[in-house]
Amino acid sequence: MAVLGAVAFMAQLDFFVVNVALDGIGQSFPGTSVASVSWILSAYAIVFAAVLVPAGRIADHWGRKKMLLSGVALFTLTSAVAAAAPSLGVLVGARALQAVGAAMIVPTSLGLLYPSFPERQHTLVVGLWAGVGAIAASAGPPVGGLLVTLDWRWIFLINVPVGIATLVAGALLLPEVRQPRGAAVPDAPSALALLLAVSLLVLATVQGPGWGWTDLRTVALFAAAALAAAATVERTLRAKAPVIEKQLFAGRQFTAATAALFLFSAGFAIVLLSTALFMQEVWHFSPLRASVSIAPAPLTSIAFAMNAGPIQHRLGRTAPAVTGTLAMALAAGYWIASVHTTPDYWGGMFPGLILVGLAGGLTQAPLFAAAGTLAPERATTGSAVLNMSRQIGSAVGVALLVALTPQATTTGFDHAWSVQAGAGIAAAGALLALRPRHTP
Repeated sequence: MAVLGAVAFMAQLDFFVVNVALDGIGQSFPGTSVASVSWILSAYAIVFAAVLVPAGRIADHWGRKKMLLSGVALFTLTSAVAAAAPSLGVLVGARALQAVGAAMIVPTSLGLLYPSFPERQHTLVVGLWAGVGAIAASAGPPVGGLLVTLDWRWIFLINVPVGIATLVAGALLLPEVRQPRGAAVPDAPSALALLLAVSLLVLATVQGPGWGWTDLRTVALFAAAALAAAATVERTLRAKAPVIEKQLFAGRQFTAATAALFLFSAGFAIVLLSTALFMQEVWHFSPLRASVSIAPAPLTSIAFAMNAGPIQHRLGRTAPAVTGTLAMALAAGYWIASVHTTPDYWGGMFPGLILVGLAGGLTQAPLFAAAGTLAPERATTGSAVLNMSRQIGSAVGVALLVALTPQATTTGFDHAWSVQAGAGIAAAGALLALRPRHTP
């Protein structure tokens, strides 16, 4: 549990921890534009989202332990390269390869949980694993803010000892799990089509605010993504062993979790970036002060994540997830009503951060636990699909925030928080509409 939780935390933390370091990185490479520096985030987001499902599918066939340890090794090596990067181009390239390692780690770590523990403990351990992910997302800005006070390179360097330790522990402790010999190899055309669909969609979403949503390049990318998505669906329905098997969506719980994760993640990405940006750009907090001010959210997430298993055992999966998504919506409504230009952290920002922490701790564990409703041989692929849905949602949320706040005004942030509230309500609606008709 410690090994699988640590590697998942490390891989997911790096998606969020860099946000507060972009200014410092830009200053280290004079002459670089803001658009160029933003590729440190964009390269990771695009590659991570695109590679998740193919990596999960290959892990089932090649061996989950082997895939996980290979991913940790790649992630650790590229973290060291990023920490020592002499130029922005090297840093962006290292981030792209780091994302490949993260995509090999995250779904495979969940896929290894099921065979490592007896069935009676699955709710508990999956709740802990998903809670770790929620904490990683919430803790990203505070951790990044603390490390960047030393030097932005520490954001990447800190991964190296953690990666080496988990490589050794994983080699000794983790079981090897793979499909039986002779199982069909995943269909290459469907994997390529999915890779193109996701990468083009996230690229268009990331670049849309800068290029303009009606710009020919943006429209062309969305059109190409739609064509690739259509090809993916066609191969899913017709290929012998498609990268995404249609049987994954035969159950209502998994389908509901996939849709809800997309919506929740879009809103949660707005939370994570908007709070830090608002406190720095409107209230003029320092990066360190803003990062520490966000800390109540991850601390609250920890409290609920540690009890995710008992909560699900008592209330089921739907009720906690719906409560969490509505808490995120309520936080947005509170900020719209209470946060103004004049700084008022305790009366304005703080109560919403507690609600956000509750949302992160309650929502993600039951949604990721939906992978446990699948057949054991599909758990890793199912986890990859759920993570892909989350990453695409996060990219959409960031793009919406950028589009709605071209200037740091309370009106722009109010519009972003309105979208956050809508995403939370829509996620709750998806969970209620697709909840199982009968509870086992």
